Amino acid sequence: MILTNIETVPGKNIIEHYGLVSGSTVRAKHIGKDFLAGLKNITGGELKAYTELLKESRDEAIKRMVEQAKQLGANAVINIRFSTSAVAQGAAELYVYGTAVKVK
Repeated sequence: MILTNIETVPGKNIIEHYGLVSGSTVRAKHIGKDFLAGLKNITGGELKAYTELLKESRDEAIKRMVEQAKQLGANAVINIRFSTSAVAQGAAELYVYGTAVKVK
């Protein structure tokens, strides 16, 4: 599966258009990791627990989007975008979407 954030796949022609596909996940912060991240806010530096949480969230959302695209018969998803939103205190949704196409 080709994944890109641009509107075409260089060197390929779009031969089928399947429309919008998406994937999302809602994740909550871990109270222990949240406490340690709060301490890190005081001293400065990367919040590695949050970095890892966001990477896992992106990976899961992309996996779900790719599965939806495969079910439609696509071999590429173009114009991919990410969005986040708070859904509850301490929980956020990571949403990814793009256009499923077949390229040749």
